[in-house]
Amino acid sequence: MIARFEVRYRNYLAPDGSINRPLPAFASDARLLVAFYRFMLLLRLFDRKAVALQRTGRLGTYAVSLGQEAVSVGIASAMREEDVLLPSYRDNGALIWRGVKLEEILLFWGGDERGNHFSGPEHDFPFCVPVGSQAPHAAGVAYAFKLRKEPRVAVCVFGDGATSKGDVYEAMNFAGVHNLPVVFVATNNQWAISVPLRQQTACETLAQKAIAAGFTGEQVDGSDVLAVRAAAEEAIAAAREGKGPRFIEAVTYRLSDHTTSDDASRYRSPDEVQAHWKKEPIARLRSYLLSRKMWSKADEEQLAADCNERIEAAVERYLATAPRQPETMFDHLYANLPEAYAAQRHELAGERDA
Repeated sequence: MIARFEVRYRNYLAPDGSINRPLPAFASDARLLVAFYRFMLLLRLFDRKAVALQRTGRLGTYAVSLGQEAVSVGIASAMREEDVLLPSYRDNGALIWRGVKLEEILLFWGGDERGNHFSGPEHDFPFCVPVGSQAPHAAGVAYAFKLRKEPRVAVCVFGDGATSKGDVYEAMNFAGVHNLPVVFVATNNQWAISVPLRQQTACETLAQKAIAAGFTGEQVDGSDVLAVRAAAEEAIAAAREGKGPRFIEAVTYRLSDHTTSDDASRYRSPDEVQAHWKKEPIARLRSYLLSRKMWSKADEEQLAADCNERIEAAVERYLATAPRQPETMFDHLYANLPEAYAAQRHELAGERDA
């Protein structure tokens, strides 16, 4: 025997909201738990509205977070403002927690890059649509933190399909070699578009892929926001203290289509989806809050009204945003725009002013 490795699993709340094990210290803060619930419900209602906008031609292709709201909220809530988030295209909840406005997210999905100039921390990275390509960026960010001796952490979130790409393993290998302050989070929602997990990896867990890179991987119940927050809190603290990278596999389920351009009924059965609805994160946390007298029916009704009002106001601001002028397509291509492009920009501006 040369070495022995293990992957631990973390869960606190059962699907019915009951407790499986002693809760982490932060769970005694009722205001924090209610904040988790508020943001998760806001995200779900916002997603519903975004899909309606896309179906009526007022938004581009959109990636819904239905069923995995606990991952984004749990991860983001454990971060400090000075940490850097490198999100995938399905991490709206993390951006919203960190201060990004709803209308800014709509601008991005409406095809307007001004949405990436958001109200959250300016050092956070924009949505990453190419699968897994933000992982090397995260390793680079963490390497900069180490060189500068800054107590900051890069947090990189991607889907299960990304762990089958070389970008992710190369980033993890680099992070392990250099003992970097970075936390990799794989949201394992069981499906990489239409490819089920069993067809993209033979590994029993995704968390064990961290072992090959020389650091710890943990699997958590991604539908339990307390488990996600606790794992993220510990991983980020370890990375900040110079103990190197960490990997979190959040096991959850994508209850929606991959995006609004997908039809998931073509590759998975209604029975499978229905079975996972019984484990979804919002109902789970609501049951716990109700059982502890931290929440009520009146609270639920008021929250739904507040969320819908906030969402509708954001939609109005998004739809009222004037489109960018055509010549602005040249504005961020070069530090000094080459003459050929400068002439084209001038021509477009002249046509508009004519």
